[in-house]
Amino acid sequence: MLAAAAEELGRSGLGAGASRLVSGSRPVHGRLEQALATWLGRQRVLLFPSGFQANIAAVTALADRHSLVLVDRLIHHSLLAGVRASGARLARFAHNDLADLERRLAQVRRQQPQRRLLVLSESLYSMEATSPDLPALAGLCRRHQALLLVDEAHALGVLGPGGRGLALGLADVTLISGTFGKAFGSGGAFLASDELLGQWLLQQSGAFRYSTALAPALAAGALAALTWIQAHPHAGAALEARAGRWRDGLAAAGWPRPLGRGPVLPLLLGDDAAALARQHQLEAAGLLSVAIRPPTVPPGTARLRLVLRQDLPSGTLARLLAALGP
Repeated sequence: MLAAAAEELGRSGLGAGASRLVSGSRPVHGRLEQALATWLGRQRVLLFPSGFQANIAAVTALADRHSLVLVDRLIHHSLLAGVRASGARLARFAHNDLADLERRLAQVRRQQPQRRLLVLSESLYSMEATSPDLPALAGLCRRHQALLLVDEAHALGVLGPGGRGLALGLADVTLISGTFGKAFGSGGAFLASDELLGQWLLQQSGAFRYSTALAPALAAGALAALTWIQAHPHAGAALEARAGRWRDGLAAAGWPRPLGRGPVLPLLLGDDAAALARQHQLEAAGLLSVAIRPPTVPPGTARLRLVLRQDLPSGTLARLLAALGP
């Protein structure tokens, strides 16, 4: 990835210099978009400089002031910012609670049969490590004629067949957002959709039209990462299995078993001061795990956020448990 980024840096320079529709497009942007579209089974992909920007563009493409947007109570702040920017009305449903969502959708459909509805979810919640039943969620949206936006930022590259995320193959997922700053080890983000929505974003999304294009070197790094992920289709499953062993090990040592699946392991501590104290304790032992506190998480749920990587040496879990102490 570093070599690919360095080569593109020498060829194209540090920044793109302009928006994609002026003079900011480089061949590497098109290659990355096409490769991602093929990999994800989508017709169109557009690149954005950041995940925050991509999510604002996604929500404002699917909702306006006449819409009702139903969001998981733990949805990422960037998606909430998108709802505010769209002017839509916001309603929340309990975290990953499809019964609660269905009740709300049915009520709206009875009262306002023609209202545009949009549902926002993540495939892997970054602070909880939990995932919704996406096939069931997509089916629910289909039955109630609601659009569905799924943020795959923390799942892509690890979860799903070949690391292609949990929304793979779900036609009722209207739009997928993803980033290159997690498993891809680069920077920037993208939206993946059908051709019609992709064209609408290209022509109408201010977040795309009026922003300097993603730095070519970052696009080249992301493309190299995608090539690596495709060449190692079982790497994500191996990392997920290792995360399962870490969860078991933490529970066996007397810690609350981290929720969910995948490489993000939230170690719940509750008290803000306790979480900070544990962070400093690990830092003294040469380990980094940042304490996550309100307002990022609800009050009383401060935690250490453990994130596994492919290159963590064996024995790291034992070292972590020793550093945490009793």
